[in-house]
Amino acid sequence: MIFILIWGYNPSSSSQKACCMNLDQVKLGSLYRVSKVNAPKGAPQIQGQLEDIGFLPGEPVTVLRKGLLGKGPYMVRVGASTFALRKSEASMISVD
Repeated sequence: MIFILIWGYNPSSSSQKACCMNLDQVKLGSLYRVSKVNAPKGAPQIQGQLEDIGFLPGEPVTVLRKGLLGKGPYMVRVGASTFALRKSEASMISVD
């Protein structure tokens, strides 16, 4: 019997979907789940504001529309509510 050991090879890793992307990078109309809000260190209140309006881990989120040339504002549905977000705010929200 011959065994070949390949370090770092994981056959199931190629079938896994990409972990996290930001809300400003997603496809229009696709359903995602919020995984985390990444506010800048100098402005932690932004994280609280986004969480207050519904961007909590596990919540379903869909980008319905993007502004001119995809730069914003973004029309986003989170849970049962619809909001407009700036591109900078959408880039703080990680989704799976």
